[in-house]
Amino acid sequence: MQKVLSKDGTAIAFDRFGEGQPLILVVGAFNDRSTGTPLAQSLASQFTVYTYDRRGRGDSGDTPPYAIEREIEDLEALIAQAGGSAAVFGYSSGALLALKAAAKGLPITRLVLYDPPYAVNGHAPQAVDHAGQLAELVAAGRRGDAVEYFQSRIVGIPEEVVAQLRRAPFRPALEAIAHTLVYDATILGDMSLPTDLLRSVTTPTLVIAGGTNPFMTAAANAVAATLPNADARILEGQTHDIDPSVLSPVLKGFLS
Repeated sequence: MQKVLSKDGTAIAFDRFGEGQPLILVVGAFNDRSTGTPLAQSLASQFTVYTYDRRGRGDSGDTPPYAIEREIEDLEALIAQAGGSAAVFGYSSGALLALKAAAKGLPITRLVLYDPPYAVNGHAPQAVDHAGQLAELVAAGRRGDAVEYFQSRIVGIPEEVVAQLRRAPFRPALEAIAHTLVYDATILGDMSLPTDLLRSVTTPTLVIAGGTNPFMTAAANAVAATLPNADARILEGQTHDIDPSVLSPVLKGFLS
């Protein structure tokens, strides 16, 4: 584990795997850098892969107040650490963060987006201030409630499954980073497709979705159709989870 300082002085922890063209993995809600480790290891024979703890998670620091711009600066610091330019893989809400970073002009050579969660094709944008609701729960010390709010109200996990997950061995880890759910909810916004932002991103992009989720496949196709230089790839039989055995050859083919 190494650390790099972001523009505001926050220390961002990262792991580095392999040698070759630099690739940075940006994960989503409930994730830390370990989420990307299996994928990084599967790509290490061809790329130098960086996985990092987004601010407020794992071994990274956190400097309030939160702003999406600070997370973009974190990614910018990692790109500088990687040599000044890099490909970026964004997963779930991390895909939205990667898009925002590309729109800001960060030196991203190629962009891969897995399951960007935009509401399209009849799915209405979410009008509720989820970030505000989550912030209130965390401030009140109700971290478990914040976890379940995000799972049910934003992810859409059925209530009976949310109840079962209370006994999951990873539940304490989710509560430990519950404050960062505010950050992800801020990035998600109302989940409407940001047409103007997408049209401004000219980076060569591959938009991927797991084929078992119609919501995600519709979003991937809409994002690829709006970006000026993008293709969509639907991976049949895949879920929202990262499967390195399936994703690795797709990334190698696009990034090489």
